[in-house]
Amino acid sequence: MTGETPPPGSRIDTTVPHAARMWNYWLGGKDHYDVDRVAGDQFSQAFPDIVHIARLSRHLLARIVRYLVNEAGVRQFLDVGTGLPTVDNTHEVAQRADPTCRVVYVDNDPLVLTHARALLVGTPEGATDYVEADLRDPEAILAAAAKTLDLTQPVALMLMGIVGFVTDEEGAHAIVARLMDGLPPGSYLALWDGVNLVTGEALDQAQEDYNEGDAVPYNLRSREEFGAFFDGLELVEPGVASIPFWRPDPDPLAELKEVDALVGVARKP
Repeated sequence: MTGETPPPGSRIDTTVPHAARMWNYWLGGKDHYDVDRVAGDQFSQAFPDIVHIARLSRHLLARIVRYLVNEAGVRQFLDVGTGLPTVDNTHEVAQRADPTCRVVYVDNDPLVLTHARALLVGTPEGATDYVEADLRDPEAILAAAAKTLDLTQPVALMLMGIVGFVTDEEGAHAIVARLMDGLPPGSYLALWDGVNLVTGEALDQAQEDYNEGDAVPYNLRSREEFGAFFDGLELVEPGVASIPFWRPDPDPLAELKEVDALVGVARKP
C-alpha cells in the first residue's frame, strides 16, 4: 500500500494511524500506509520489543488454536478483532487440524473487511465467515455469529490483543463477560493483551505518546486487571502467563524471556 488518497466513497482513513495496519507493518506485511509506518517507527523506537511481541503473538495464536482443537475438542471459533490476514490465521490453523471447523471473524476496520472477504476462505467441509462489528456491541456480535456457528455447542472466543482498545469506563470486563454469557458451557475464552510488567517505563512512554495522537488509544492493564477477565472461568495450565511461556513449542535455539504481554485460556464450566 502507499500513502495515496483512497478512492471516493472509501471509508479507509489514511490520515490517522490504525492499529491493524501498524501490526501488519511490524509483521513485515504490505497492507499499511505512510501514516502507519511513521507511527509504527515512532513506537518501535521508543519500545523496540513491540516488534518482537507482534511476532510472538502470531506463534501464540497458532499454539492456542491447536490446543483448542486437538486437546480441548473445540470445533467453532469466534475471533473478534482479527486484524489483517497474515500467515496462519485462525481458520487455517483450525481447519488444518480438522477441516470441519467453523470460524467467524469480527472486525470493524474497512480495510480488514476488504481483505477478509478476498482472502479468508476456508475448507468446503467447514465454514469461514466475516462479520463487521465492534467489540463494544456484544449483542450484535453474538447475533451475527449465530448465523454461522451453533451457539448450543462449545465456541472458543478469541480476543487477541484487542481488549486494550476498550476502556474500563466503556465496560471492558462486562463486554467480555457478556460475550461468554452468550456461549454454552464447555466454551473457551482465549485472551492476550499488552501489560506493563517487564519494561514498565519504556512501554508506558511509548503508549502514552501514541495515545496522545488521533488514533484509537490502547489501555495497558495490570496483571490483576488482566486476570479479572477470567473470573468465573477455569484457567487451563499454565494459567495467566507471559505470552512466550504459554505452552511453548520446544525450540532449543530460542531463548524464552518475559515480555509486556499476558495471555490466558479458560474454560466456561
